[in-house]
Amino acid sequence: MHTIVALATPPGRSAIGVVRLSGPLSFSILQSLTKLDVVEPGSASLQTLKDPVSNEVIDRAVVTCFKAPHSFTGEDVVEISCHGSPVLLRRVINTVLRMDAQLAEPGEFTLRALTHGKLDLSQAEAIRDLIEARTEAAARHAVRQMSGAMSATLRPIEERLLDIIVLLESALEFVEDDLPEVQSRQIQLHLGELEAELEKLASSFRTGHLLRNGLRITIVGRPNAGKSSLFNKLLQVERAIVTDVPGTTRDSLSEQISLRGIPVLLTDTAGVRESSDLIESIGVERTLRAMVDADLLLVVIDGASELGADDLDILERTSESRRIIVLNKSDLPSFRRDVLKDFGGKGKVLEVSAHSGAGLSELSVAILEPFGSVDSEDVGLLITDARHFDLLRRSQEELQSSTGRLEEGASEELVLVGLHNALRYLGQITGETTTEDVLSRIFATFCIGK
Repeated sequence: MHTIVALATPPGRSAIGVVRLSGPLSFSILQSLTKLDVVEPGSASLQTLKDPVSNEVIDRAVVTCFKAPHSFTGEDVVEISCHGSPVLLRRVINTVLRMDAQLAEPGEFTLRALTHGKLDLSQAEAIRDLIEARTEAAARHAVRQMSGAMSATLRPIEERLLDIIVLLESALEFVEDDLPEVQSRQIQLHLGELEAELEKLASSFRTGHLLRNGLRITIVGRPNAGKSSLFNKLLQVERAIVTDVPGTTRDSLSEQISLRGIPVLLTDTAGVRESSDLIESIGVERTLRAMVDADLLLVVIDGASELGADDLDILERTSESRRIIVLNKSDLPSFRRDVLKDFGGKGKVLEVSAHSGAGLSELSVAILEPFGSVDSEDVGLLITDARHFDLLRRSQEELQSSTGRLEEGASEELVLVGLHNALRYLGQITGETTTEDVLSRIFATFCIGK
C-alpha cells in the first residue's frame, strides 16, 4: 500500500500546521527530511527539516512517530508539526510528494484505520460527525459513537438474530418434520422483541437528525411587531437593528445558535406588508422564500395593538406551516391576551416579551418539544445518520416479513431469506458487510487529512 500525505490542520495561517504521513515509506521519508539515523517510535523530538536535493533548511519542527500497528491507521505514521505558514506547509508536502508519497484522498487516513481493524464503520463516521459538530451536545454524542456505542448496541441484536438463524438452519438440515408449533411461536416472540428494539433505535432518528443537521427557524410577522428584538434576544447579542420605525429590516439576516443542544439557523426577516418601496418589496419576497425553506416559523404578533390586516395576512399565509404564534410585548400595560380571540387558526400561542426576555425559556421548550431532548445526561444512543436509519428500517421490515412467513407456516428456507437480509443490513452499519462503492461514497464526505 502506498504512502500518503496531507495537511491534517485547517488551511490558512496559524501558529502550527500538522503534516501527516501514513504508509510503509513514512519513516524513510522522515529520515530523508531530517537526516536522522534512527527513528524512535512513540517519541516526539525537535528536528530540522531540510530539502534532500538542495540541503536547504525548510523549518524547525516537532516530529512524532508511531510504529505499526500502534497508530491511528495501523500503519507507520509520522506527524510533522511545523510553523503554520501556508507557503511553508505546501513546501513540506511538495517535498514529501517527490519522495514517492501520494496526496491523501478525503478520509483516506480513517479508511486505512477501518481497513486495519482499528475501528468499525460507525466509529469512522462518528469521527466525521465530531469534526463537524456545531454544539456541545452534538460533540458529546459523536464521542459516544466514536467510542463504539453503536456497535455495542447492535452486537447483542445481531447475536440473538444469529441464534435464531442457526436454530432454523439446524431444523432445515436435520429435522424432517416442520418446526413444532411451540418452537415456532417462541421464535416469533424473539423476532418481535428484536423488531421492537430496532424500532426504538430507528425512532430516535427524528431527534438525532436535528442534533447533527440542525433546525431552520424563521421569524416572520408584520413590520414593528418585534421580530428583530426577538431575534436579538434569542441570539443574546444585538445583531439586528431595532428602531420604532416600521420596515427597518429590509433583508433576511441569519445566525447560528445552540438551542438546548440543537444547532439552530435562526433567520430574521423583513416585515410582510404591501409596499411601494422597491427595496422593501424585495425584502418581503425574500421573507416569503425563507418561510418555505424553514422547518419552523415563529409568527410574531404585536400583543399591545389591534390585530390588523397585515397580521391576518401573515397568519393566513402560514396556516399550513409548522408554526408557533408568538404574542409579543407582554411587558407593556396595553398588552392584551385576547388580541387573537377572533382568530380561529391553528398553532401554539405563547406570550413573550422580546424586551425583558419574559417567556423566552418557555418558547425554547415549545420549539424543541416535538423533537425530544439531547442535552441531558440520560439521553441514550441517537441515530444521527440517514444511512443508519435506512438500514435499521430495512432490517426491521425483513424481520416483519420473516415473522409473517412463520405465522403462515412457510418453510424454513423462506423464513431464513428475510433473517439473512436483516443480518446483512445490520452489518452494513458497522462495515462488516459494506460494499466498496458504499465505502467510497461515505469517505468522500470526509475532509482531506482525516
